[in-house]
Amino acid sequence: MTVSLQFRPQLRGQILLPSSKSISNRVLAINALAGGAYEMMRLAVCDDTDAMLRALRTPTGEVNIGAAGTAMRFATAFFAVTPGTHILTGSERMLQRPIRPLVETLRALGAHIDYLGQEGYPSLRIEGKVLEGGEAEIAATISSQYISALLMVAPMFQKGLQLRLVGELISRPYVDLTLNLMRRFGAKAEWTDAQTLQIFPTGYQSSATFAVEADWSAASYWYALMALTPDAEARVVLPYLEANSLQGDAKAQDFFAPLGVQTTFTDEGVVLTKGKRTPLELYDLDLTEQPDLAQTLVVVATMLDQPFRFSGLQTLRIKETDRIAALQAETAKLGYLLHEPQAGTLTWQGERQTAPKHPTIATYDDHRMAMAFAPAAYRFPGLQIAHPEVVTKSYPHFWEDITQLLG
Repeated sequence: MTVSLQFRPQLRGQILLPSSKSISNRVLAINALAGGAYEMMRLAVCDDTDAMLRALRTPTGEVNIGAAGTAMRFATAFFAVTPGTHILTGSERMLQRPIRPLVETLRALGAHIDYLGQEGYPSLRIEGKVLEGGEAEIAATISSQYISALLMVAPMFQKGLQLRLVGELISRPYVDLTLNLMRRFGAKAEWTDAQTLQIFPTGYQSSATFAVEADWSAASYWYALMALTPDAEARVVLPYLEANSLQGDAKAQDFFAPLGVQTTFTDEGVVLTKGKRTPLELYDLDLTEQPDLAQTLVVVATMLDQPFRFSGLQTLRIKETDRIAALQAETAKLGYLLHEPQAGTLTWQGERQTAPKHPTIATYDDHRMAMAFAPAAYRFPGLQIAHPEVVTKSYPHFWEDITQLLG
């Protein structure tokens, strides 16, 4: 199945973005640990959140998490502290994504977890129990989701947790987001120095309602469309995005400013309009804390003939696909040749080759490949996107929204 994209000239209207799946999956896990005391409002409706809900609603037995990496990491820690025995498995790609750092740290804290296949990878057999807790350390250079998973269950440990991070922390905004949400639910959690987190054995308390804000990652695709549209009077309104958001991808408003997108916060929501583009000799960004914006920024920069150097992308190798290899392969189909001069860095200095007349973008079972490349249809009318259904992982109504404003 493919979708062919042909955009009309005008880009104007309002889009109701999906709620943040990063926030949704965290508050679902925390709320379950709190005994379900909170009323959840505006939860994300997508495959990843469905997988998290399915896991939390399975008291014992097998849970197939599919391709939901966040849910796999969070459920591993959740089941480790929840009485009962679970088999946690997933899609073929999920069984190739490492989970050893999280499992080994939980084991060091007393958890009973066995690998059912290849060592260091799902599937897992987890026998939940009360953990004593104490001191532990974990590599900070692989995935912040391992850290967040540990932090969220730590208030349930008998002695709490002092967690030492080894190496440079990637995606710190996601760890800070986790800590903030834990505190909203009554936990006591703090940084004691740049590499150490202290979580106290308070459990989670109180009851209230919690409304999930809109997803800044999803907003980035509308930033991309705004950057590439020929409509000088383009205007897109995105409600429920927060100006002081703890989502790391809220940096999209800064990253897209030099690419010609203006962000205004109003009572009706974030308003995107055409701003003054500032062509740079080299657009140099460290995306260590915003790796999910990489694909979108790569596509927009190449379409605008803006040379770039994007670093901090080392985690892209272990995402839904190898996103660095995928970006190189698919931009080449559009005539742009990307290079990886060192691990975790992508560059483009203007290198071109002849593109086929009717390119089809492969999506590699990766939702962000489909959505990041969609705006390229402004430069390649009729661009084909293969397996467009992959967007259900995070933004199920993406194509309907595209059709509403541009179809």
